[in-house]
Amino acid sequence: MTENNPNASGSPRFAELFEQSLKQVKEGELVRGTVLSVDADNVQVDIGFKSEGLIPTWEFMDEDGTLLVKAGDIVDVLVEDAEDEEGRIVLSKEKADRLKVWDDISKAFEADEAVEGVIVSRVKGGLAVDIGVKAFLPGSQVDLRPVRNLETLVGQKLQFKIIKFNKRRGNIVLSRRALLEKERKRMRETTLQTLQVGQIIDGVIKNITDYGAFIDLGGIDGLLHVTDMSWGRVNHPSEIFQVGDELKVKVLKFDPETERVSLGLKQLQPDPWMDAGMRYPMGKRIQGKVVSLTDYGAFVELEPGIEGLIHVSEMSWTKRVKHPSKMVSIGDLAEAIVLDVDEGNRKISLGMKQIEPNPWSVIEDRYPVGTRVKGMVRNITNFGVFIGLEEGIDGLVHVSDVSWTEQIKHPSEKFKKGDEVEAVVLKIDKENEKFSLGIKQLEANPWDDISRRYPIGTEISGEITSVTDFGAFVKLEEGIEGLVYSSELAAERVDKPSDVVQEGQVVTALVVKVDAVEGKISLSMRAVNDRQEREALKELAQQTKSQTATLGDLLREKLERKNQE
Repeated sequence: MTENNPNASGSPRFAELFEQSLKQVKEGELVRGTVLSVDADNVQVDIGFKSEGLIPTWEFMDEDGTLLVKAGDIVDVLVEDAEDEEGRIVLSKEKADRLKVWDDISKAFEADEAVEGVIVSRVKGGLAVDIGVKAFLPGSQVDLRPVRNLETLVGQKLQFKIIKFNKRRGNIVLSRRALLEKERKRMRETTLQTLQVGQIIDGVIKNITDYGAFIDLGGIDGLLHVTDMSWGRVNHPSEIFQVGDELKVKVLKFDPETERVSLGLKQLQPDPWMDAGMRYPMGKRIQGKVVSLTDYGAFVELEPGIEGLIHVSEMSWTKRVKHPSKMVSIGDLAEAIVLDVDEGNRKISLGMKQIEPNPWSVIEDRYPVGTRVKGMVRNITNFGVFIGLEEGIDGLVHVSDVSWTEQIKHPSEKFKKGDEVEAVVLKIDKENEKFSLGIKQLEANPWDDISRRYPIGTEISGEITSVTDFGAFVKLEEGIEGLVYSSELAAERVDKPSDVVQEGQVVTALVVKVDAVEGKISLSMRAVNDRQEREALKELAQQTKSQTATLGDLLREKLERKNQE
């Protein structure tokens, strides 16, 4: 090995040659040398000058600590200093590599070529990338679409384009998006040239929305609408797909001008509605899963792509189902009978209640007309009360069938929910599922023998219960009233009944007409003191041939006979 100290030789010529060789070495210059030896601490390199350089061994190791050189290898090194304290030239393999990287990066930048690098960490605004030196990748340049979680890219080795380069400041800005856009443009041109309706093509799910999924077909996106994903029900595309999924789709529509592409997935499978009527004939008993509920019914999946509707009216023979959730829940297995199949409109009607016999078909056997029944008041309306006899079987007591004698304005005057009442079966309408009951029929109709109890001409006394514009009502007994018309209040003309009688006043009157069918009794206060009318009333009472004659008829008849005489 050459002596490093030029003063070791007394030869002036040697010193001159050494100084001349040193002038050829420039600090910061990249030179090529030969590895002379390698030990645990240093690697000795000869760069062709009078002195050799020692470089720390670690500069020749990789990340795992593996030594990458041996004696005789040719290496590029950087001259840091022409001479150190011991007279050796100072070299650096690490700085040479770094300088070479910068040169390579500069050449790639000028030639608009891609560089390879490894994403090493997440930094403010983007990612740090190792391309031999540290470079910055802005978040907006990571991909064609925004990436929500940049940390997932750390550790990946990718290709990048240099979009900003400043060696002096050590500033390098990269873009992966620029390379992807370039590649996408190339793929787009190829795809547009070959794309056609009916074509089956491979794609990758790029984005998922509520209404469908966008599929990357190779530089161009197509929409796979949710209705074209499956013959079955798909509530949301995310139920069956994820971003990044690869799948085959069929081109349904393609507009070259707008470059809009509609895709289908279910079209790759046979339509399940073909011959659905043969697979699900009317009357067939089926079992399926409840997949959806609406206000009007429940949809049951019979097979993928085939659903039937159980309308609320077909859920129970007896229960008044206001909402299907009262009977079934999503996910339940439901049994039903096929009621109708409409292949054209893709509809199948199902019935749950048809699984069991209709209780209304045997209702007459259990509750014959005239039967006394007991039940609870379940509902009260302005026209009557509904009495629950058994689960789902209610009978209606109309307000007119509550009492023979009472004038009931609203059933709530007599009943409240939960009351137990007794009634008589009056009528059963199986077809319309109506059940009529009566409470007043539990007792005899007091009007049946009203003519016997109040024959025409009978003098009665009673309290005036109300006064109207046309007369006054007189209480004869509990629930029985008679009406004195204004013309029968007094012998003289009465314009206003309240001028003659008042409520609570006890009066005497004669029975002048009885109508058991209509439940009416006509009275006359004027006839009490009118002898002629009394006689006419007696004659009227004796007549049996005409039940429709009135006091006025008889009086007119008497007057006519008298005039003839």
